[in-house]
Parts: sequence; structure tokens; C-alpha cells
Amino acid sequence: MTQRQLQGRAELSRKTLDSIRESGRRSQRARLRRSYSMYALLLPGILFVLLFSYTPMYGLVIGFKKYNIFAGANPFDAISHSPWVGLDNWTALWRQSKFRQAVTNTFVISALKVMFCFPVGIILAVMINEVRNNVMRRGLQTVMYLPHFLSWVVVGALFMNIMGTTGLVNQAIIALGGEPQKFFMDNRWFRFLLLLTSSWKESGWNTIVYLAAMAGIDPQLYEAARIDRANRLQLIWHVTLPGIASTIVMMLILRLGGIMDAGFSQILVMYNPTVYKSGDIIGTFVYREGLGKLNWSQGTMVGFFNSLINMVLILGGNMLSRRLTQRSIW
Repeated sequence: MTQRQLQGRAELSRKTLDSIRESGRRSQRARLRRSYSMYALLLPGILFVLLFSYTPMYGLVIGFKKYNIFAGANPFDAISHSPWVGLDNWTALWRQSKFRQAVTNTFVISALKVMFCFPVGIILAVMINEVRNNVMRRGLQTVMYLPHFLSWVVVGALFMNIMGTTGLVNQAIIALGGEPQKFFMDNRWFRFLLLLTSSWKESGWNTIVYLAAMAGIDPQLYEAARIDRANRLQLIWHVTLPGIASTIVMMLILRLGGIMDAGFSQILVMYNPTVYKSGDIIGTFVYREGLGKLNWSQGTMVGFFNSLINMVLILGGNMLSRRLTQRSIW
């Protein structure tokens, strides 16, 4: 083949490639024109995320500075005028035994909630799904997820009346000849109280997700299992739970992504200095030390640390789920 023929083929290949690219661009522009209304609806959400999720990230530099709010004409100007200190804020934080205790409590309380509170929503959803009376099923759903709409202030006051030193539980204990327990001021009981209140408030709401997933299971699977003489427990184990496995995995990964939260609002309402040893978490520590003492730099550094840990956990949980169960969010 001559050099001229080779050049001709190369030129033809380039023209073909350019034609394909141009066709792809025209097709993309056509799709944009056809779906412009959908992109217009998407625009407010994108602007909201940019404004409230990405713009505030500029404030992360406070964690690496000795921030002085009076160093500039306004708080934003003060950021640029505050001196850089590198990782000094993190070093100072980690030297505090109270902060290390708060980190430990955060992981322990979150792990306990995952182990004991997370399965409660699944169990309740399975139990409700087995109720054949539709009126009773809807009534149970309503009663179970109503606590989700109560604020933690209301829940805290409610359980204080039930489990406080003069509450109904202690009155029953005294009536039976026992000694009253200080549930809200005893490190042995405080974490149990957190698990109890968290399960009562949030588990019913989580059942909605699982019940929606169960509604998508093919009824023919249940019919086939009944033909094979499967009882109710076997139907649950071999049909219902595998049918919502992907939803359980998704909810678990999302829960892992918020493991550094551990329930700030809940603990802030219920705890007191006598249970700092078992109940003080990173969020409440930052609230006291960062906002209470106006130590903005250390408070920002702790928030940045929380975000990094959450990101690692959610990425790791997703990867582990994909390897073990072939199910993942992405």
C-alpha cells in the first residue's frame, strides 16, 4: 500500500471520527432542548446545594488559624486577618482527656445504636407486614411513626416524667420494695436510656422505608413458597428479608455515614455533668467548648474531623457491601 493511500485512509478515519463527534454533540444538544424544563427544575436544587453546602466550606480554614472575630471589620474579613497555626488546634484538642473521652463515647454510642436500634425498624416492619387486617395495619403504622414528629425536648420531658427520680418507673420500684434509680444521672443507665428513647422515637419512622420495599416484592414468590409448604417464619426468612436486602444495605450505609453524630440533640436535652463520662460526645463537647467558650478554631477543627471520618466510613461501608453482598449505593 502506497504512502498516498495510507494518508488517504488516515484522512478518511479523521473525517469519520469528526463526524461521529459532531453527531454526538448534535444529539446531546437535542436532548438538552427536549429536556430543558427538567434541567430548569433541577437548577434551584443545584443552587441550594452550592449556597448552603459548598459556600460555607470556606469557613473550614478557621480550623487552621487562630481565629479572632475582632481581627476584621466583619467575621469573614476576620478570617483573612487571623494568623495561620497549622495543626496546632488539633494537637491542643487531642491533648485534652475530655475530648478523647468524647471521641470514644461517640463511637461507642453510635455502635450501640447500629447494633440494637437499627434492627428494630426491620423487625417492626416485618411484624406489621404480617398483619392481615388493613385497618389494624394502618393504625399500627400511624401509632409507631407519630413519635418521629416530636422534638427531643418533648421526648426528654416525657421520659423524665416516666424514668426520673420521681417518675412512674421509680414509683413502681419503690412500691415493690426496691431502691429508686437515677437513670438520668447514673453512667450505668444513661446509655441504655439513649438506646431506649432513640428506638421509641425513630424506629417507627424507619419502618415506612422497609414496608415500601416489601410492597415491591413479587407476590408469586410467596405463592411458590407456600406451594412448597413454607410456614410464616420461612416466608419471612427466605422471601421477605432477601427481598428488602438492598434497602437494608442502603439504610445501613447511610447510617454509617452519620456515625459521628451519635444523636447530638437527644444527648444535649438529656445529659448533665454527672454523666459526661458515658454520654458526652463530640457534638456536645464542641457545643460547650467551641460555642460556649467562643473557641471557634477548635470547634471548626472538630467539625472537619467529623466530616472526614464520616466520609471514610460511608465509602468503606459501600465498598465492603459491594464486595460481600454485591449490593451498594454506587
